[in-house]
Amino acid sequence: MFKSLIAVAASVAMLGLAAPAQAKGCIKGAAVGAVAGHVAGHHAIAGAVGGCIVGHHLASKKAAEDKARAKAAAQGSPAPAAPAVKPAPGTNG
Repeated sequence: MFKSLIAVAASVAMLGLAAPAQAKGCIKGAAVGAVAGHVAGHHAIAGAVGGCIVGHHLASKKAAEDKARAKAAAQGSPAPAAPAVKPAPGTNG
C-alpha cells in the first residue's frame, strides 16, 4: 500500500514537470486515421500515427496562412486570395 502511494505521488510530481504538447490537429487526425486504418484491415495504430502526422501538418499550414493574412491586413495590403476551387464534374457550378 505504501509503495503504491509513493508511486502515485511520484507520478503526480512528474506531471507537473511535463511540457505542454503541441498537438494542434493531431488529435482529430489521429481519430480519423485510426478509424480509417481499422476499416482498411485492422491497422488502427498505424492509421492513428499517420493521421496525427497529417493533421499536425495541415494545422501548421493553416496557422501559417492565417499569420500571413493577419500580417497583410495589418500592413493594409489586400489579403492573398484563396485558391480557386474547380466545380465537380457534372455540376452546374
